[in-house]
Amino acid sequence: MDENKRQRYEKISIELTKLVGGKDNIQGVAHCATRLRIVLKNNDLADLKAIEDVDLAKGVFVAGDQVQIIFGAGLVNDVYEVFAEHNNMKNMSLSDLKTVANQKMNPIQRIIKALSDVFVDIMPGILAAALLTGLSGVLGNFEFVKANETLYGINRLINISSGAIFGFLPLAVAYSACKRFGGRPILGIVIGCIMLSNSLADAYAAAQGTVEVTVLHIFGLGVKLVGFQGGIIVALLMGFVTAKLDKFFEKKVPEVIRLLLSPLLTTLVGALLLFTIIGPVGRGLSSGITNALVWMTQNLGVAGYAVFSGLQQLVVITGLHHIFGAIEAQLLADTGRNFINPLMSVAIIAQGGAVLGYLMMHRKNAKTKELCIPSFISVLFGITEPALFGINLRYRFPIIGGCIGGALGGVIVYLTNLAALGFGTTVVPGIALADPVNNGYVNYIIAHAVAIAGGFIMTLVLGKFMDKTPVEVPTASVASEQQEVPQVLATPEKEEFFGYAQGQMIAMEDVNDETFKNKILGDGIAVIPSSGKVYAPADGRIISIFDTKHAICFASNYGTEILIHIGVDTVNLQGKYFTPHVNTGDVVKKGQLLIEFDKEQIQKAGYDTVIPMMFTDFPAEKRLEIAAPGEMTVNTTTAVVYKA
Repeated sequence: MDENKRQRYEKISIELTKLVGGKDNIQGVAHCATRLRIVLKNNDLADLKAIEDVDLAKGVFVAGDQVQIIFGAGLVNDVYEVFAEHNNMKNMSLSDLKTVANQKMNPIQRIIKALSDVFVDIMPGILAAALLTGLSGVLGNFEFVKANETLYGINRLINISSGAIFGFLPLAVAYSACKRFGGRPILGIVIGCIMLSNSLADAYAAAQGTVEVTVLHIFGLGVKLVGFQGGIIVALLMGFVTAKLDKFFEKKVPEVIRLLLSPLLTTLVGALLLFTIIGPVGRGLSSGITNALVWMTQNLGVAGYAVFSGLQQLVVITGLHHIFGAIEAQLLADTGRNFINPLMSVAIIAQGGAVLGYLMMHRKNAKTKELCIPSFISVLFGITEPALFGINLRYRFPIIGGCIGGALGGVIVYLTNLAALGFGTTVVPGIALADPVNNGYVNYIIAHAVAIAGGFIMTLVLGKFMDKTPVEVPTASVASEQQEVPQVLATPEKEEFFGYAQGQMIAMEDVNDETFKNKILGDGIAVIPSSGKVYAPADGRIISIFDTKHAICFASNYGTEILIHIGVDTVNLQGKYFTPHVNTGDVVKKGQLLIEFDKEQIQKAGYDTVIPMMFTDFPAEKRLEIAAPGEMTVNTTTAVVYKA
């Protein structure tokens, strides 16, 4: 890792640790593809608003009792490495973190999380089946495929493969559920095999009355010997019960006969429960869920679709959306078509449209671009958390615009009778799952186009009345015509930086703060101010001013970047006692007033008012020479940058 980058990440780690309540409040830390995930003992100690403004952070939210900070793909790996090292938690895995987080969840959250985990393990197989089904459907529409013996044979094999995977899906679910709940996975497979045994009447044939069903009488109960093809809910319940039985008998059976007796008892008791209690109950639940969804499509019509797709992303915010996987699987098993998938997909892309709408409104702000562009890219692959928590919820009106766009997309899904042949992926990759019947692929594109356009337009409309975001000042590249836009000039042999405050200049090592003293943010100089004014140390432009107004990032005309930080820990003042006289993107001249601050009030509040000036991201091709301590004025040379 580049040393300059490491220093930057160390600064981020120190700041994050402080903002989440200190090391003692951190129970665990890990990361996923885009987010740093932290489990805290007390979430109330975390300053989420301040974390949003941490360098490189694109958003923050609490989900599943984890504080999740969005940094983006690739970058999060480096930030995690330094942050975990800083907090002595570098060897903690994501599964370890989930275990810690699960201990803090309420029972409903745990159930939903467990359902999600069951389908995570078998999702590759489900996606393979869905994609193969779609491919077979497309190929089957071409006459040349039907006419060609080889192509027809290949397509037939594709169809058999996809059907086989879905046909044995209850077995896969029972296996994954048993594994998830702590049982031996092989026993989940055994129960799955019993559910689909050839000795049982086929469930679909029995439902149509085309096969004779044998009825046994056990404890006075009439037990129908019907298989559980499509019994996803039953498989989930049986996976859970099998795991609990396995753990129970492993604990109770004497060790000398445990190997033989424990799996026997688990399988026997599990099979009895399957046919007498869990099977009938599970079938009733499955039938109820499917009938309710079918009733919605038949009786609520376009309104039902619009409401579902309009509000679905609000469900994502609560974390309850993980339960949809089980519902989709059951819907597919019972009807062969999944209308929920395209409804969720248009709901997702509509939030992406809202992101683009907000970006359009604030297109001149560099931070907005940094947040919106990666968030929209994530949306294209069905991941909305960065968009939801980083932009749409944060600024409120975009989430409303996105929900309206999702509802409009749902209307198109209804009017075109759009459905999917699988589940597990949405938006761009989700097109492969669309049912090709009645121009399904074209309708999929149209529905998504309407949703994204709806989210985009409604966000612009709502923003006219509801946007409370402070007005951004154009960056240097689009600065006001009255300003001279500075050009980054060729590096000179010598570049001078002058005094940025009145007072006593001291060495960085003498600053009473470990971050500055150890030059984590970069080398530089500091001043004990005699007045409350900070000036530009050279000609250049303002890169950014912190929302808390206590620090300012500046770039000279030669591209040298510096950070001027007023006081130690003054971020806690939340902007109180600070008055900026410039804005982000302003072109400034040497000696121009940048910020005024109330030195006496800050000192009364208990803060050190020393002002470090650090050279950040300092390139290897340059050499820095710091002036000796002494009196500082706006004409004092504080540092000189030379070509290396």
